[in-house]
Amino acid sequence: MALKTPEEFIESIQRRKLRVFMNGQKIEDILDHPVTRTIIESNMASYAWALDPESKDIMSTFSPLIDEPVNRYTYVCQNNEDLLAKANAGCFTAEKLGTCIYRCVGLDCFHAAWATTWEMDQRLGTEYHKRFTEYLKYVQKNDLSVAGALTEPRGPRDKKLLDWPNPYLALKVVEKKSDGIVVKGYKINISGAYASHEFMVLPQGTRRPGEEDYAVAFAIPSDTEGITYICQYNAFSAERLLTDDIFELGNPLFGQRETSVIAFDNVFVPWERVFHCGEVDYSGKFVARFARTHRMTCGGTCKVGFMSNIIGACRLLQEYKGMTKVPHINDQMVQLMILRETARACGLAAANLGSEEPPGSGVYMPDEMMGNVSKLNVCEAFWKAMELAGDIGGGLIVTMPSLRELKNPETKDYIEECFSFGSPAGAERIMKVTKLLQNWTAGLHGVGTWHGAGPPQAQKIMISRITNYDREKALVKEKMNIKD
Repeated sequence: MALKTPEEFIESIQRRKLRVFMNGQKIEDILDHPVTRTIIESNMASYAWALDPESKDIMSTFSPLIDEPVNRYTYVCQNNEDLLAKANAGCFTAEKLGTCIYRCVGLDCFHAAWATTWEMDQRLGTEYHKRFTEYLKYVQKNDLSVAGALTEPRGPRDKKLLDWPNPYLALKVVEKKSDGIVVKGYKINISGAYASHEFMVLPQGTRRPGEEDYAVAFAIPSDTEGITYICQYNAFSAERLLTDDIFELGNPLFGQRETSVIAFDNVFVPWERVFHCGEVDYSGKFVARFARTHRMTCGGTCKVGFMSNIIGACRLLQEYKGMTKVPHINDQMVQLMILRETARACGLAAANLGSEEPPGSGVYMPDEMMGNVSKLNVCEAFWKAMELAGDIGGGLIVTMPSLRELKNPETKDYIEECFSFGSPAGAERIMKVTKLLQNWTAGLHGVGTWHGAGPPQAQKIMISRITNYDREKALVKEKMNIKD
């Protein structure tokens, strides 16, 4: 059976030896650490859902590659129905988790790698696609969680890559051996890599002649020798470290989005795990195809699920505080619904209009225009959703005392009286829902939405590249009888 149980997932994760640091300290056990454990919980949930009779049709599918059922997050789409199922799975996981499913970036890397290695083999006579399909079979048979890694620190933006003062601000091949390559450098802002079995590396961007050492794509186990993870750290990290009760937090079990720097210190990658090495004409294709897939994911699926959490919290506060008949709040609730459903529609349109890319490869990708529009739309929509939720939740979102005061005999009565607002719901429920809104409106998700899958300018650039206006001009010429 290709589907792991949650218990088997935990057992497989426990066996790894990692170098992970946070807040200046080494983390000896990521399963025991209150912050890093949240990634484990998120990925573990995807294993449970794939086996649950109520959600298995969403979270699993049949793979002809290995002739067995597999988790949706290891499956490469082969038609438009698959793309729609992928979109629905993204909404489902986002609603349930209220944060990232850390397998999604790896999945979108699979689509880019399948398409581009196939094209390279067709045109260059390489064996990259054969290597990649064998790797994907391995992932599916073992139901592995695979993260994705693209973003790099990069050097001065006004200088070309080869003129940077430090050559390792982009991941670089420093040695080629008979049995593999050695790489050195960094990937940054990488979601969930240390809590995954493996991660896939794709180029940060287009590579040019002379930059062959930076044109590289591969996959390796997360505990490969020479890899160090340095985790993000912020006020929400500190809050989780300090609490003795996770249900005082805005997203108790699954937490905020957790990322890390990945430092590669002369890391060896065997050739059978290398899918791109030196072919500069194809680096940009890896990135463009990843973006084409991931922008539908970010724009039209996960943010839809996140907005469902925001809408639910706002509605609960309406009911708890007796505001269900307040006209302007009801209008704001309608606006929230419109924002969510517009984002959903963009994602479904991108999936429904998707196509085989490149033709003959067997892999389907979302429609490029609608995928970029989906992500660009949600950048604005999610900020607006946070604004509306902030207004409905009120200043209490950022001024509320700790829920610990409800357990403090010296303050308990005051807090219960003050923050029940005279409602039979009571202070604890109101404060917990407000804490959830704090997680969304005063947390990391605004900037994360803006920059995840590329900042808005990246989508605008892509839209300008794929638009030529010929059809629109022809419509006007026909109506006005304008002859060329």
